[in-house]
Amino acid sequence: MQGRILHRILGLTALTIFVLTAAVPAARTAAVSMVADGPSFMRLGPPEAPVKLFYETRGSGSPILLIHGFGSSTFTWRRIAPALAENHKVIAVDLKGFGQSDKPLDEHYSIFDQAELIKQLILENDLKDLTLIGHSFGGGISLMLALDDDPRLQGRIEKLILLDTIAYSQNIPVAFKMMDLPLMSHLGVRMVPPEVQARVALKLAYLDDSKIGEETVEMYAAPLRTKAGKHAVIQSARQIVPQGLDEISKRYPTIKQPTLIAWCDNDKIVPLDIGLELRRNMPTSRLEIIEQCGHMPQEEQPEATLRLIQDFLRR
Repeated sequence: MQGRILHRILGLTALTIFVLTAAVPAARTAAVSMVADGPSFMRLGPPEAPVKLFYETRGSGSPILLIHGFGSSTFTWRRIAPALAENHKVIAVDLKGFGQSDKPLDEHYSIFDQAELIKQLILENDLKDLTLIGHSFGGGISLMLALDDDPRLQGRIEKLILLDTIAYSQNIPVAFKMMDLPLMSHLGVRMVPPEVQARVALKLAYLDDSKIGEETVEMYAAPLRTKAGKHAVIQSARQIVPQGLDEISKRYPTIKQPTLIAWCDNDKIVPLDIGLELRRNMPTSRLEIIEQCGHMPQEEQPEATLRLIQDFLRR
């Protein structure tokens, strides 16, 4: 019984989120402008504590910013980003604490901190006519940016694409409650082999386990092999649910951008009911269901996901 509980903790810790709240005040930045194409780093945040975020840029045209989910990285977009770059400038970024981005040993891993860094990225690079594509946690960040009343953001975000995104309060898994307990966080993240954590998490996120390759397991396990990566997971999980979510969700009807809400039909992490509620409360949105899919449509059903995105972008 204890083993099953621990595995449940590991799986949900790697790929679940339940967050969305208001933006924090803008901070002075120390940024490096994006290169024209390829991988690079951007230094963002206050000058006294800058954070290097890894990003990849490809293609040209109106920009698309890809924002991954909790426990993920730019790797998650590998199956759809090249096709999107045929007609757009596609920017995929690793959030603080994930992928190749910095993982400082601090406590600034809340949704507030992540959204502020992404906002700075948009402003420092003067991105306009921008489409935000956010998966899960990244979808929550996208919603928050759309609700942000910072005048510097006004008119920059043209469209939203939300993939199995967090948006409302939902049942909080035991995982997140237990991750706030020092003993359990150490047992769950520090002592269990990273590849075991990654495989259990991916099995929860995929409907079809046969689509989980060894490369995928290794990419999701890699950050958990370092002290900093484990710290980022624990801190992010401990701050996963902010105050004010119910109040923030009441503002969804004010979002004016055309929005595509795409949802897997078998999502066990963020259930389809969340997507249905989001559609009802966003007048400018449309909801599309992706069949035979768990929680990660861009990985498990990339062709169907890409078709929906491309069709929406052409409108």
